[in-house]
Amino acid sequence: MQDREKFTQNAILVQIELFKLKTKNSQTNSLSEFKELALSSGAEIFGEVTGKQDRPSAKFYLKQGKAEEVKNIVQAKKAELVIFNHDLSPSQERNLEKFLGARVLDRTGLILDIFARRASSHIGKLQVELAQLNHLSTRLVRGWSHLERQKGGIGLRGPGETQLETDRRLISNRIKSINKKLDKSHSQRSVNRYSRKKSKNKLVSLIGYTNAGKTSLFNKLTGQNLYAADKPFATLDATTRKNTTPGIDSILFSDTVGFISDLPTQLIESFKGTLDELRSADLLLHVVDASDPDSAFKISQVNKLLKDLNADSIPQLVVNNKCDLIDLEKFIIPKVNDFESWVSATKDVGIENLKEKINDHFNEGIFKGWISIDSSAGKLRSRLFALGCVKEEKNSTDQIYLSVTMGIKLLKEFMENKEFHLVETEESISKVS
Repeated sequence: MQDREKFTQNAILVQIELFKLKTKNSQTNSLSEFKELALSSGAEIFGEVTGKQDRPSAKFYLKQGKAEEVKNIVQAKKAELVIFNHDLSPSQERNLEKFLGARVLDRTGLILDIFARRASSHIGKLQVELAQLNHLSTRLVRGWSHLERQKGGIGLRGPGETQLETDRRLISNRIKSINKKLDKSHSQRSVNRYSRKKSKNKLVSLIGYTNAGKTSLFNKLTGQNLYAADKPFATLDATTRKNTTPGIDSILFSDTVGFISDLPTQLIESFKGTLDELRSADLLLHVVDASDPDSAFKISQVNKLLKDLNADSIPQLVVNNKCDLIDLEKFIIPKVNDFESWVSATKDVGIENLKEKINDHFNEGIFKGWISIDSSAGKLRSRLFALGCVKEEKNSTDQIYLSVTMGIKLLKEFMENKEFHLVETEESISKVS
């Protein structure tokens, strides 16, 4: 893993703006995001080529003149790789590689490479491999003439198979094998979700554009120390942990993979099991980088992907992260509402307010005060302590007085017990030891 992170290639970046497709909601800093992706993949950027054209060319995607410009830069810089911030067809990739004399990678291939570097769990690696194989299966020809010849070899050849047909068959067999393993994992996840629903645990999933600060916020909410970094797709494997706020019903937080505009369809399909976790959430924390000038565009992209995943009906709390990097006076007045929070996960700003909003959503508010239970209600007392509700305890002859913090919804359930009473004034317990 470390060796792969250190591996670099000399690369030229190409981004062409198709002005017929440009809209008011288009991304303003798409080149900046593209450069971050390229650097994350280990590329050393030797040059950038930008331009405008009305539509893609069928042969090169680029117009002939722009393709010549890229070729001259590749030769001058002795670049080994040309990365396009566009999805190229297999034939366009082959034509460009032959014309430029360098390897060509499109946006989908670039994102797949980053995912392959970052995947750490067994399931994550399988999901990435499946996406890569689906992408590779249409790109086997690559101009290699030996693929057209018939292949010999014990256990490899079919009747009259060419090398290309053999490779496709082997890839198909590997895809089937991976799908079987992933199906088994999906079944286990389904059992886990059923168990969670049965135990009445609530699930809060952190979603948002890549590099918005989801993992940093997740660590603050759960007391974990997961790897967080200022780069795209630092998190690939979904992680679920219990909250660290006592006195409320159990809430689980799930950290998910970040979204990105034009997310490859292969990834959406391959990460179906991970995204199923998102669909089973009771609340989505939509984490937004408030300091990003493209935040409005990125919010729309995340909501579009949620709609594609049939998860747009789940309640959503917008969390404006990195608020320490902006002037709140300019932003908070026109944008604030009851279901929106402003936080800085790294500076620990606004976290308690966010927790209160989550608790209010699930628990109809928070009760902080004294209650009393009959001395004979030992099971009731044990349950309150087990839930982490109790902050202080005092005892009298026939009553147990407890200072508690708990959700109002949970409080209503406890009040159905005859042994459970609210203490209206603290004066009545001031003399209790």
